[in-house]
Amino acid sequence: MQNIDSYDFSGKKAIVRVDFNVPLNDSFQITDDTRIRAAVPTLKKILSGGGAVIIMSHLGRPKGPEDKFSLRHIRPRVEELLGVPVHFAGDCMKADADVASLKPGEALLLENLRFYAEEEGKPRGLAEDASDEQKKEAKAVVKERQKEFVRKLASYADCYVNDAFGTAHRAHASTALIAAYFPEDKMFGYIMEREVAAIDRVMNNPARPLSVIVGGAKVSSKIAIMENLLDLADNMLIGGGMVFTFVKAMGGSIGSSIVEDDFVDTARRIMDKAKAKGVRIMLSDTVVIADRFDAGANVRTVRADSIPDGWMGMDTAPESIAEWKEVLSGSRTILWNGPVGVFEMEPFAKGTEAVAGLLAEATSNGAFTLVGGGDSVAAVNKMGCADKVSYVSTGGGAMLEYLEGKELPGIKAIKG
Repeated sequence: MQNIDSYDFSGKKAIVRVDFNVPLNDSFQITDDTRIRAAVPTLKKILSGGGAVIIMSHLGRPKGPEDKFSLRHIRPRVEELLGVPVHFAGDCMKADADVASLKPGEALLLENLRFYAEEEGKPRGLAEDASDEQKKEAKAVVKERQKEFVRKLASYADCYVNDAFGTAHRAHASTALIAAYFPEDKMFGYIMEREVAAIDRVMNNPARPLSVIVGGAKVSSKIAIMENLLDLADNMLIGGGMVFTFVKAMGGSIGSSIVEDDFVDTARRIMDKAKAKGVRIMLSDTVVIADRFDAGANVRTVRADSIPDGWMGMDTAPESIAEWKEVLSGSRTILWNGPVGVFEMEPFAKGTEAVAGLLAEATSNGAFTLVGGGDSVAAVNKMGCADKVSYVSTGGGAMLEYLEGKELPGIKAIKG
């Protein structure tokens, strides 16, 4: 494994896996170029070092070549941000001439990797009534073709850089398999470096106390994370819709609040495990409730275990936030995953906004604060706190799997 800052790119061609899966409108204009801008430092580092870059990415979930998912639509913006010529290869498997003519300081953007079934290694176009034997045979054919796909991509370059943390949990051709062709010349880009370093700082050697804030609607989507972090955390603060599954597990009345009845026993098991390990569990025990799921609903503040019939929990109340503040102000490491209320509706965004403020305050007082998960990232951006916490992960599913303790193929392929 190499380091991007010390590697000599002079005269070399680097194939770089980025995440340019950006939203486009009906006119194929980019509506949010955040992911492209995030990758620019890595690409510019290679270019300024005398190298040329071959950029590969996916866009959307095409079932084959579809113009609306073509990366040619984003080429002009990539060229504008890089400030160098960016050529385009319309076929990943037939880019030899484009690569050969690529000069130091120039870039080549390959077509959408997911136009090819070989990228994900999954067969396409199978009949719905295909037999198990036919499915097995089709998968074997794709896997065999995948080897040539990976070999071809690798043949274009002298080194490989993975800067797509958002796809690091996928064992795809461009994120994991290609690295084997560069045993001495593979490395993380700056996004990957920062993501891995930030999460490792929490997971491997956190400054204590370590407090974890877990929110969102469902316990089912966070079980693995919560159970893994119970081996690490000192405090676990639980809010959002998932708290009502825990409240019900304790015998409370939750009215019409969202609940996962199939996971009540799971919630009870998590609380028992926390007690056995000496981890302090704090539920949002005071909540803002509404008589309907609507921004214009009637609202009240009650105990989370005393919600009247016909009313539902919508936000973490100030009383709970005040209790959480005591814990968070004394924490040296804080991980936040999941909003603690229906923050998309203004009347029920106050709890999530308050948590964002508490993390900003803790950061200014020297704590390391990590925010991750799609809704959490959206929340800190909406609250204007993204630049006031230590790190905001954009990894989504990759970060969640990392927090679950899983080994990510895209990371393993580089680290070995």
